Amino acid sequence: MKSQICRWIAVLAASMATTAWAGYADDRAEIENVSNKYMVAVDAGDIETVMSTWADDGVLEWVNGTENGKAAIRKAMSNFGGARPVNIPEGAKSRPRTRHQIINHVIDVNGNTAKSTAYWFALTNNTPQGDVQLLYFGHYEDQLVKVNGKWLFKRRHVYNESRDNRAVVYPGLGEKDPRQNKPVK
Repeated sequence: MKSQICRWIAVLAASMATTAWAGYADDRAEIENVSNKYMVAVDAGDIETVMSTWADDGVLEWVNGTENGKAAIRKAMSNFGGARPVNIPEGAKSRPRTRHQIINHVIDVNGNTAKSTAYWFALTNNTPQGDVQLLYFGHYEDQLVKVNGKWLFKRRHVYNESRDNRAVVYPGLGEKDPRQNKPVK
């Protein structure tokens, strides 16, 4: 009897751990997906999908400044990426494009909030010779919130390491200052 109770407790504990792990894995997959969905929508100029990834009080910090709230983010993103006006000649069979990629997600979920960092880069074929080149690269430091079962960006800090908002050290990535060989706090 005692060994049977111990087996039932072990089975119950294992099933609870599996359920908790599945919940974490689902959250992580949904967070990674919202990042990917955002990137594809930016390149497609799909502002409605871009905006579906943001909390109402979201904050976007990027090379063009800080946008507070969905209305400001919508205005800024409506002239960015694939949403920019493009002059395509009549009869064109293709057009130059830029594609953003996002990789190396590090995601920490804590209930209905999460933090995420990820690298990003942009490739373009909008070059004089028509080849593909690296345009920009950087990383995201994101804070997300789960609203009605859906993960949304609460704050997204976009570091463009090819532009004016680059830095010597990125503490959010765990980097150390190489000049001091000490962790940055």
